[in-house]
Amino acid sequence: QVQLVESGGDSVQAGGSLRLSCTASGYLWRLCIGWFRQPPGKEREELATIYNENGATDYADSVKGRFTISQDNAKNTVHLQMNSLSPEDTAMYYCGARRFCTFPLMVRDVDVWGQGTQVTVSS
Repeated sequence: QVQLVESGGDSVQAGGSLRLSCTASGYLWRLCIGWFRQPPGKEREELATIYNENGATDYADSVKGRFTISQDNAKNTVHLQMNSLSPEDTAMYYCGARRFCTFPLMVRDVDVWGQGTQVTVSS
């Protein structure tokens, strides 16, 4: 079983940056980890995926060039660096994981979710 814990959410001004972290524990072999977000009143959407075996990454078009997903294998942690934030990025951000990776990781394919971390961007 895999457990995920997110951190790093905060309130920032438009144009600012944040780095979110997702620390995984448990059975971590052949794991896809993704970052997702859910704005108020909207459905959860995919942002980025990383495959822990080879570091392959994938991004949603809406965040390409602004967000970067990376992993720190020594710490079993996946980061999401978010730059040039706008109020439209305000949401609860979640990491999700799936063993025996499906790439990119979609909301419907996630086996386990973290508890979420709130990001609020003000204009």
